[in-house]
Amino acid sequence: MSTWTKSKLLSLGVTQTGTTPKTSVKDNFGSFIPFIKPAYFSPNGEIDCKAGEGLSEKGLTQSRLIAKNSVLMVCIGATIGKVGYTKVDVSANQQINSFTPSDKIITKFVYYAMLNDRFQRSVIKSSGQATLPIINKTKWSNLEISHPTEIPEQERIVAILDQAFADIEQARAKTEQNLKNARELFESYLQQVFSQRGEGWVERSLEDIVTDDCSLSYGIVQPGDDINGGLPIVRPTDMKKELINLDGLKLIDPSKAEGYKRTSLQGGELLVCVRGTTGTTSIACESLVGANVTRGIVPVRFDPQKISDRFGYYQFISPLIQRQIKAATYGAALMQINIRDFRKIKVCVPPLEVQTVLSDRLDGIRPDLIRIEKIYKLKLSAFDELKKSILQKAFSGELTKTLDGDTSKGAAA
Repeated sequence: MSTWTKSKLLSLGVTQTGTTPKTSVKDNFGSFIPFIKPAYFSPNGEIDCKAGEGLSEKGLTQSRLIAKNSVLMVCIGATIGKVGYTKVDVSANQQINSFTPSDKIITKFVYYAMLNDRFQRSVIKSSGQATLPIINKTKWSNLEISHPTEIPEQERIVAILDQAFADIEQARAKTEQNLKNARELFESYLQQVFSQRGEGWVERSLEDIVTDDCSLSYGIVQPGDDINGGLPIVRPTDMKKELINLDGLKLIDPSKAEGYKRTSLQGGELLVCVRGTTGTTSIACESLVGANVTRGIVPVRFDPQKISDRFGYYQFISPLIQRQIKAATYGAALMQINIRDFRKIKVCVPPLEVQTVLSDRLDGIRPDLIRIEKIYKLKLSAFDELKKSILQKAFSGELTKTLDGDTSKGAAA
């Protein structure tokens, strides 16, 4: 029979907040010990200790040692609450809190406890309502987790969760591969369509097939803050679907767009991402008339006498143009394509009647891909919900209670 209790983190081990040595002193950095940043957290929990630059022995004296078998959590910013664990000694920057367990609790149990929705909600609640959420070490150390008092029971729960999560990840991997295969099949068909060169087909630069009022220019560089009743603006982060409408768009001071009338939207044009995930392509809904775009997007309005919007869209999402964009993309921290290179992208232009036939054919196939994508995305979402459900049962005592035929005392309320 297992007894559960609630304990604050500070009563179960050592809590710390990471710190960064002076970056101006190059001798602080080296390969003596891994130096963990939020980007090194991985989906499977184990932190990538080989990523990025580590600290030297000198640098460690200006930072804090985090002993192996510790649990780490991002404590600031958009990824606050992200959890991982390390099997080796590490150090971390100031965006990360760490917990090194005593002999009262095991590392992997704490990791799973911190993944649980209840703990995650506590983190968010304690981070306050500031624009940049942050939870300091004191508040984090006083957060509570429910746990069995006996180590063997903790190990048993961890073993159950390890197996369950491994099975879920295996199913997820198969689903993601099926989704990838479906997309690649459609891309292969697009490649076939745009690789043919029938009678009347010509290759033109993008700048030669757009309307006279389409300058193929970057959008607003500094759009400013979100304001009520402002001008809608499309950002690269909005381009997660084929058709972009007003839903969820940032609203800015209209005066910010005064110098960017060349990128003012008329509705119906292509929106192509030229910074970050270069090549991502969406279509501006008719409701976006008068809206604008940020620096990372170029609006494309095709000359209807040369190329139809539908044919242009399909060609932009095809490997034919995506490869050109990828080849012209440069940068490390921020990937982008130069506007001059973007204007010179080569586009296949067959006769308009041929464009109509091919677009109709693609219109007939694309709904099947969208339907399949929706099914697979729902499955992936279901895997996430299943994980949450299993964790909730584990930390309410229901998981082992069911396995034992209701013989445990259950988790602390």
